[in-house]
Order: sequence, then C-alpha cells, then structure tokens
Amino acid sequence: MKAMGLACLGIGIAVAGSLSLASARGFRREVGPPENPRQSGPQLFGPGVLSTPDDEFGGTLSPDGRTFLYCKSVPRSQFYVIVESHHDGGRWSAPRIASFSGRYRDSDPVFSRDGSRVYFVSDRPVAGVDRKNFDVWSVARRDESWGEPENLGPPVNSDKNEYFVSFTRDGTIYFTSAREGSRGPIDVWRSQWADGRYGEPENLGETINGKNWLNVEAWIAEDESFLLVGAFGHADGPGDSDIFVSYRRDGVFGPLRPLGSDVNTAAREYSPRISLDGQWLFFTSERGMPTRRRARPWTREEFLRASTSIENGLGNIYRIRLAEALAQAPGAEMAPASRRTP
Repeated sequence: MKAMGLACLGIGIAVAGSLSLASARGFRREVGPPENPRQSGPQLFGPGVLSTPDDEFGGTLSPDGRTFLYCKSVPRSQFYVIVESHHDGGRWSAPRIASFSGRYRDSDPVFSRDGSRVYFVSDRPVAGVDRKNFDVWSVARRDESWGEPENLGPPVNSDKNEYFVSFTRDGTIYFTSAREGSRGPIDVWRSQWADGRYGEPENLGETINGKNWLNVEAWIAEDESFLLVGAFGHADGPGDSDIFVSYRRDGVFGPLRPLGSDVNTAAREYSPRISLDGQWLFFTSERGMPTRRRARPWTREEFLRASTSIENGLGNIYRIRLAEALAQAPGAEMAPASRRTP
C-alpha cells in the first residue's frame, strides 16, 4: 500500500475510463526506451506508458507476462485506483482503470500463481457496511474481464487494517496487518492453507516485527526461503521507507537487512514484487528530482521541466534482476544458490 495511506483519510473521488492524470494536467508525456532485459541495474518499467509523471506504485505481472496491474494515486490525497495494461505487438497499452476498481481506495494487486485471481486491499464496504478499514479482497480473472470482488473474510481479515498479501507455493498466505497482537504499528503475519481454509494467523515474531517498525508490505518467496519487506522505521535503511530481505533457515527467519543502493536510496522505496518466473524484482521508487544532487540552484525553466518529467519525485515502477538485487544486501551469502549472481 502507498505508505502515506496509513492515515486512512476519508476521501471519495469518482474516476472512470482511461486514466491519464499527467496529460489531464497538461503535462508533457515522455516516452523512453523499451526495457532492456540484458541491462544491469534498476530499469524504469514501461517508461512513458506505465511509469509516467503520475504517481504510480505496486505493480504485478501476470504469469503469462501479458497483463500488468498497478496503482495510480492522486498524490498525497490517499486515493488510489488499480489500473491495467496489456502487452501486445511489442508494447504496453495505455492503462485503464480495472473494472473492479475506481470507486473505493483499492491498492496493491497481486496475481495468484496460476493467474486466475488477483488479490488486493480495499476500504470498500463489506456486505453493505462501511467498516472504515482495509481488508483483503480477491477477484476472478476471466480472459480479459473481471468478476465481482470477494472479501477474504476471517481469519485473514480482522477489525483492523490489512495492507498487503503474498503466497507460497503451498498456499500459505503472508500478509501485513495492524491487528491486535501486533508487536509494532504494522506487523507481518502468515496463515497456512489446510482443509480448504486458512488457519489461525501467526505473527512472525520479533526478528521481523518491531516496536517502531511499520512493515507495510511483505513478499514471500514461493519456497519460503526468503522474505522481502517494504517498511518504515528501520534505522539501517538510507531512506524513511526501504526494502529489506530476511533469509529463512531451518524454519526460522533471520534479521531484516536492507537491499543495496541499486534498490534503496534516500528517496522512498516500497511495494516489492517478484515475477512469477523468479527472475525479476519489481519495486516502486520516488527517486529523481528531489534526491538528485546539484552543483548549482535550479532555474525556473529547469525546475518546471524536471517537476513535470517522469522522475519528478512521485512514485515510479522499476525492475532489477532479483539475483543482482539480493547480491548487494548484507548477508547475501545466505541467499539460495539459485538467487545468487554468478
């Protein structure tokens, strides 16, 4: 979830159809080069189409690589919608608001492993009752259309906010929540799937969850060998929101360690996702104009040009090879052999 959404302000905005906030404001739309799968380091994903001067975050790629879901928000207002784009003819289509989104605050879509469902969080009413908090929902994918969203219900959802979900290969769900029993403001929890239902959620404990840590997002590797966490409040990260990794050995998670400088910067980084082929880490970063050092003051023309560019300090979606990202983190020797760079 967009980290500043934690305030949970009650804002309603009607949005529909094709979404292009930047062009609606008269912004110059930039079109950058296509992604280069052989390039090292972080790359803007879909520059000029998916990553734009708008505020974007939380991207998830379908298993077949042809559909990309992510969020656009009205900056600093905590209203966000889920949009979709399709890859056809060698390029990504202009994003449109997904048919199941656009009325409530919907955030952080995640595809199921088979691509048949999408999970997301939303503050929409449950059975007609506005509970004034975020729950986990899912929606069926039917070719190029969507079904009706379904609330995941207890024990995953509670009377407090839930923020993010991810899944292991055997169906165990990892999620973040502010529920009772949390050690900090937002903790990472997990619940095992057995006999057709989720079991009682388990807090991941003090190694992962701390008194002042806001662990907003938690992405688990499909084999549970490591966990990626997007979080505020950790003293060892370079920004106020960074992405951390924890490796699991003999059923126990080790300490959270920040990923390296290709991922984490003085700006905010958050919303980690791993492509379902295990090759790419997708993440959101607000790097750019506000954090770029300059030898001299801005001129008016330079400031206006930079503030309406893709890297204007609002959220953009990046990707980097997963093995490369993990290799830069302290404790990289703990990474599974398949995740290490040669």
